[in-house]
Amino acid sequence: MSAAGLMRGARGRGAIFTLHHVRPFVAAMFSPNAHLEITPQALDAAIVRLKRDGYGFVPLADLPAHLAGDDVKPVAVFTLDDAYRDNLDHAAPVFAHHGVPFTVFATEGFVTRTRSLWWETLAELLQAKPRLTFDFGAGPERLHLQTPQQMQAAFTRFADFVHSVDEATAVADIDRLARAEGLDPLSLTDRLTLDAAGLVVLSRLPGAAIGAHTVSHRALARLSDNEAEDEILRSVEAVAAVTGVRPTTFAYPYGDARAVSSRDMALAGSHGLVAVTTRPGTLAGDADPTALPRISLNGHFQRPGHVSALASGIPFRLMKGR
Repeated sequence: MSAAGLMRGARGRGAIFTLHHVRPFVAAMFSPNAHLEITPQALDAAIVRLKRDGYGFVPLADLPAHLAGDDVKPVAVFTLDDAYRDNLDHAAPVFAHHGVPFTVFATEGFVTRTRSLWWETLAELLQAKPRLTFDFGAGPERLHLQTPQQMQAAFTRFADFVHSVDEATAVADIDRLARAEGLDPLSLTDRLTLDAAGLVVLSRLPGAAIGAHTVSHRALARLSDNEAEDEILRSVEAVAAVTGVRPTTFAYPYGDARAVSSRDMALAGSHGLVAVTTRPGTLAGDADPTALPRISLNGHFQRPGHVSALASGIPFRLMKGR
């Protein structure tokens, strides 16, 4: 395919961006979740670059109506998963400064401090101990954790474990290991994510909206029909109970092809939800409002030029071309 062919229409109608942490950079020997955080300065620079490139900004809830309209100006939509405390402390002021709307997706179990964030638990645990013993299903194994490479290999093993067996059981096993080693996963949830009071403060900020992100942050595609619907509806009701506003937006946990099925999209649609995946891509005018693509603002690529290149859609056309 020619360069002209790749360029033509690649940007589409705009892009939805995925963020998680927005906080000042702190150097660490081992940062397996570094791709999930950007600095406030990087967020500011991204918005400035998008404005320079001619983008407008709309709330996620209004996106389907915008795509159905005649306004051809490309739009950027900002979303943040898991409702981290730094979304209020560091991201919200940047959005307010620029007058840019944003949606934060809250997981009920994180808000109520009844569910752990297994990837955050592991990030702390694996660098705190020189070795650990864990049963991945074939008997106890000794994991050596003296180097960043060993830590990363262990993190990958645990992540594969979470996604290959019953997720609730796997997370419970990781939590049990952490507690045995002196790390309380729910205290970590409390330290990192917003509680109900924090969500209320965030929800009252101009331009802010709270969306639903399930109860337990499990991959919906791996759940039964009743479990999947319960995860969606209960999280919607939980956000409504906290903020007083029923959310009309939803983010699928993990959001990739393994984690989201057509059934899950149908469930979201049946409850009137605009739902986002993490499948990369830009927005088409006929985009399915229950399967919207998003572009990750990756912590490893925080320069304004990276944002501009991703929003152009060209990298995703190249990926499809391969």
